[in-house]
Amino acid sequence: MKLAQILRGLSRAPKWVPTGDQVLKLVEVVPRRFRAAIWLGAGEGLRLGEVLGMEAGSRCADYEHGELHVVQQLRHSPEHFGGFYLSPPKSGSTGTVDLDAVVAEELTAHLNEVGAAEFELPDITTGERLTRPVAVLFTSARGKLLTDTYWSELWADWRQAAGWPKEGTFHSLRHFFATTLMSNGVEPQEVQKALRHANLRITLETYVHWLPKKDRPRGLVGNLLRQADSKSPERATGQDQD
Repeated sequence: MKLAQILRGLSRAPKWVPTGDQVLKLVEVVPRRFRAAIWLGAGEGLRLGEVLGMEAGSRCADYEHGELHVVQQLRHSPEHFGGFYLSPPKSGSTGTVDLDAVVAEELTAHLNEVGAAEFELPDITTGERLTRPVAVLFTSARGKLLTDTYWSELWADWRQAAGWPKEGTFHSLRHFFATTLMSNGVEPQEVQKALRHANLRITLETYVHWLPKKDRPRGLVGNLLRQADSKSPERATGQDQD
């Protein structure tokens, strides 16, 4: 990796990444109606907008085949759409990823205990605007869609209750997901696919510090060459090749 890439990695690197215990502490303090949202962040690496854009049905989650379809995010723009609307995920990161079994259980429990709320929303995920009914998974206690401002207010209370630092944002859950994969030996290319990064460079620049470190044994190359030399037919017969 070139020096410029390493320096970019220093700037991309997460300011803070929670431990597994810290994630579970957050799960404990978050109200039941939002608990599955935390699992989608920590267990699938979804961004906040992608989580809030999750809807009931096979469009987003295929439980039978164990797949999660990240095809949309919830956004809010009174100027352009009169309020909430669905758009493609950030940077064209639409994709299908594995649906973790624990996350699937949490989503099922959420649907059974909290349920979804239906709204008529503009949808521009196909490139054309249409309005359709959307069974949104996560709403406020009053059944309203969540703006970034309102979510930030909720998050500040949960973060403090869980003992997280100010640097601990919802995106920290995505960092937890990525660094857990990386530090447990998952190939960087597979981490890239799970995060739906546009290219491997972004993944490596962000999480290079979590790649498993392996010391190079002393004399590794020389020993391998010596072993190959000893197995050479010419060496075995004592003859030189013309």
